[in-house]
Amino acid sequence: MGMEVCTTLGMLTPEEAKQLKEAGLTAYNHNLDTSREYYPEVITTRSYDDRLNTIEAVRSAGISVCSGGILGLGETDNDRVGLIWEVSNFEEHPESFPVNALVPIPGTPMENNPPVPVHTLLRTIATARIVLPETIIRLSAGRQTLNETEQAMCFMAGANAIFTGDAMLTTPCSPWDEDKAMMERWGLSGMRSFEQPGVKAKERARLAEKDTTIATPPHSPSLSEAQASL
Repeated sequence: MGMEVCTTLGMLTPEEAKQLKEAGLTAYNHNLDTSREYYPEVITTRSYDDRLNTIEAVRSAGISVCSGGILGLGETDNDRVGLIWEVSNFEEHPESFPVNALVPIPGTPMENNPPVPVHTLLRTIATARIVLPETIIRLSAGRQTLNETEQAMCFMAGANAIFTGDAMLTTPCSPWDEDKAMMERWGLSGMRSFEQPGVKAKERARLAEKDTTIATPPHSPSLSEAQASL
C-alpha cells in the first residue's frame, strides 16, 4: 500500500524488535513522557532506563523511533527541558517527537490537574524544533482542546504534523475531514510516506526492492516459448 506503519506495544526485547522489522514495521512509538528526574513521580511500573533500552532495541533493529512526552503531569519547565535534552542525546535523533498535553480523565490520579497553558505548549514545541531540526514534531493528545488559531500558532512555533482521527488510545481526537479542511485553509499539504530523511534512509533497501518489483513484472512467456515447452 506504500504506507508507513507505526505501532506502540510497550516494552520490547531486541529479538522482538527484529521480528517487527522483518514483518515490515516502519516506526515504533515509545514515549519517555518526562524528564529522568520527574519520571518516578508519575510512573512506577518500569524505570526510565527500561524505556531507553526499548528505544535502543528499536533503533538497533533499523526501525524509526517515535518518542516524545506529555505536558501537564505536574512537571516544571526544567523537566520539559530535561525531556528534550534526553531525546537530543540519543545517538540519533528520533524521527518523530510527539508533544502531548494531558487530558485529565475522571477517576485517575491526575483528574484534577490544571490544563496545560498554550504558551507552555508553544515554548516546548519551539525548543524541540530548535534542538531537533530534522525531527517531525507531532501535535498530539490534547489538541482537540485548542482552537484553530492556537493550533496554527503551534505550527508556526515548529510543529509539522498531527495525529488525526476520531479517537486516540484513551482520548478524543479530531476527524480527518475537519483536519484536512483546516490544513487547506492554512495552505498546507501532507508529506508523502517515507519522505522524512531518517525514515527514508532506514527504509531505502525495502523501497528499492519494492521499486524493482514494480519495474520488473513477472515474466510472461512468448508464444514461441510456450510452443517450445509443449
